[in-house]
Amino acid sequence: MLENELKRYFNYDSFRPGQKEVISSVLEGQHTIAMLPTGTGKSLCYQLSGYLLNGPVLVVSPLLSLMQDQVEQMRMNGEKRVVAINSFLSGDERKRTLANLKHYKFIFISPETLTNTRLMEQIQRLKISLFVIDEAHCISQWGYDFRPDYMKLGEVRKNLGDPLTLALTATATKEVLRDIIQSLRLEQYQQIIFSVDRPNIAISVTHIESYREKWDCLYRYVQTLKGAGIIYFSSKKVAEQAAKLLQEKGIGRVAAYHGGMDQESRILIQQQFLMNQLDIICATSAFGMGVNKENIRYVIHFHMPGQMESYLQEIGRAGRDGKSSVAILLYSPGDEQLAYQLSEAEIPSEQQFDWLAKMVNDRSEGWTNEPETLQQMGGFTDTSWRMIAEILFKSSLNKSMILANLLEYKQHCESRRKVKQEKIAFMTRWVFSKTCRRKQILQYFQEKWEREDSDSCCDQCGFDPLTLHYVEEKEEGKKVEISWKQRLADILLN
Repeated sequence: MLENELKRYFNYDSFRPGQKEVISSVLEGQHTIAMLPTGTGKSLCYQLSGYLLNGPVLVVSPLLSLMQDQVEQMRMNGEKRVVAINSFLSGDERKRTLANLKHYKFIFISPETLTNTRLMEQIQRLKISLFVIDEAHCISQWGYDFRPDYMKLGEVRKNLGDPLTLALTATATKEVLRDIIQSLRLEQYQQIIFSVDRPNIAISVTHIESYREKWDCLYRYVQTLKGAGIIYFSSKKVAEQAAKLLQEKGIGRVAAYHGGMDQESRILIQQQFLMNQLDIICATSAFGMGVNKENIRYVIHFHMPGQMESYLQEIGRAGRDGKSSVAILLYSPGDEQLAYQLSEAEIPSEQQFDWLAKMVNDRSEGWTNEPETLQQMGGFTDTSWRMIAEILFKSSLNKSMILANLLEYKQHCESRRKVKQEKIAFMTRWVFSKTCRRKQILQYFQEKWEREDSDSCCDQCGFDPLTLHYVEEKEEGKKVEISWKQRLADILLN
């Protein structure tokens, strides 16, 4: 029985919804596409499958912080045959890792790293038992977090000899799922889809008159709600301002987290939060993926996310223990304009494309040695430059072919811009809607609403987060057992 193996390797008595179905499908030798709600333990699906298969497991992960966190968690649980091949490794560590690659059971890697020809040659020498794509929605051009290098994973699979494949995501529309299957070149596969709904998370939108009043409202919620929480911002600067403000108001166990911080600081803050040394994280979307903290009681969005998929991903950090939790979105007039601005920054403009085409046309072949200068001259953000650089600098195409590819990508970007604008428009309508919010979310993902409205559902069904009082995690007089792992972490982090 799989339950016996679950107990043996992880000391759990039972599976969470979807886990057993996914693992059974993989062990039957079927390529598997799985959509499981955030918080249901997707990583266990490939870890247990990997233990029961012969050969190494190759896990493609989109974020350095995510893969590093998963590696550290596995090591803390006693698994030493795990490694992440990324920039955290020093030159000597990388050499040693690659020289001993065959001795690792779990190998985490980014899609960008897989473009390294020498590294791929070494991976090809291994007999990969399971090829895992984590956060698989990044493959799809219609996914909310599209990554160009994810699109190459179909070719990577082919070069690895079409190994058994498991693609995992928490939020994907049917269109995105079709895109994943097509990009991975899967002809026969098992699709395991569970509802995106998390019934234990009550949903609320608070409308506020002004941006200034929003800060007062945020403080009021933080004072009222008990337990651990994450507050999401669309701006690194505002996340830092919020952490400082809360500290000044006497809320001490709070820290900011965003992608602009150095890796060591991010890892430290993440571990302090996991070990209950911090209660609140003021974060951008860079925080949360892979953070396996079960007792997060609330998630607050200070800014409106640009799409329902990322909103659902982020509120899904709460209530992983199955207990009542709350998701609160604070809205003040004009918030959607920030979402539109951020969306535009992710996609090259028509003017930028025209300027770049002129540069390619007018200059000699040698200009391709100046990628950073060209990016700065054209005013491209790192995100908008990523695919452009792929076209210009990572190929042996001649000038006419480069221009043709730029034109094709320009047309694609126009389609993508429209999709992003439609997603922001949907979020704005959802914020102002007077009907059940959960029902609309399920309809967005083309799911049926199969339960009655209740006062613990959303604010439109009668839920009020300010009347919610959670039971403290550590009840007075109750003995709290602390594992040796937590004791060691406390010593190291203090």
